[in-house]
Order: sequence, then structure tokens, then C-alpha cells
Amino acid sequence: MNEAIINSKKAVVAEIAEKMKNAQSTVVVEYRGLSVAEVTQLRRELRGEGVDFKVYKNSLSQRAAEEIGANDLVKDLIGPNAIAFGTDAVAPARVLAKFSKDHEALVLKSGIVEGKVVPVETIQKLSSLPNREGMISKFMGCLQSPVRKFACAINAVKEQKENAAA
Repeated sequence: MNEAIINSKKAVVAEIAEKMKNAQSTVVVEYRGLSVAEVTQLRRELRGEGVDFKVYKNSLSQRAAEEIGANDLVKDLIGPNAIAFGTDAVAPARVLAKFSKDHEALVLKSGIVEGKVVPVETIQKLSSLPNREGMISKFMGCLQSPVRKFACAINAVKEQKENAAA
């Protein structure tokens, strides 16, 4: 093989490994049977959530997975696969699971979440969680709830005293 070709393949393996390491979650899907229009729509939805979606050669993806120690992922890197890399741990799973409900040709396989290889069941569970902003708003709601109840209680005591004085 030509030295230039080998070096370019090494660069692609390093790129995939770097993306797998830096992503909060990586999801492997099989896209066999999707039309070009459907793949374009999927890419648009993923891009809207800040998810990088690429198709790599399986042999290069397998080498990258082995390089980062995700050997359990290698078995799922067979067939026409695409990989979604997300900076949000939930976004790739949520968008891909939602899309796969409407398009049966898209099959979730497995992924890496925070450095650990996870099965498709875990990806499905992740897909039901809200995005980062949704989780923050729920957390803020939990923090505000006791304060609001306390304020309502104080207001009720104030009103009761005013009614008793009147």
C-alpha cells in the first residue's frame, strides 16, 4: 500500500478516536434503507442539536474503538453504519430514537456514554430524558419550589393576621 494512503487512514482513525473520546455520547446506527432525503432530514435535525453525524469505513471505526479501549463497540461496527457524536450526553440518543420511530430503516445499535460502551437499551432510556436545558430548568424548578411554598406560607400568615385585626 502507498505510504500516503496509510498515513491518511491513520489520520482518519485518529480523528474518529478523538471524537469518541471528546464526545459526551456516541451512538452507532445502521441507516440501510433510508433515502437521501431522509438522511438529509436526519442530519439537519442532528445539526440543530449540535450533534456531528458521519459515515466512516467500518475497519477505521473499529481501529479507533480499539484504540480508545471500547472493544465491545467493535462487534456493532458491521454493515452500513453512521456514528453520531454529541457534546450533550442525551441529544444524539433523543434525536436518533425519535427519528427511528418514524423511519424503521434507522436501527440503533449501541454507543459510548461518558467513556463507557452501552447497549441499545441504555440508548433508548437516554432518549427519554430531556436535553441539558430541560434538565437545568427542572432542577431550578425543584430549587424554587420550597422557596415559593415558604413565601406562600408567610403570605397566608400575614393575611390571617390582617383578617383577624379587621
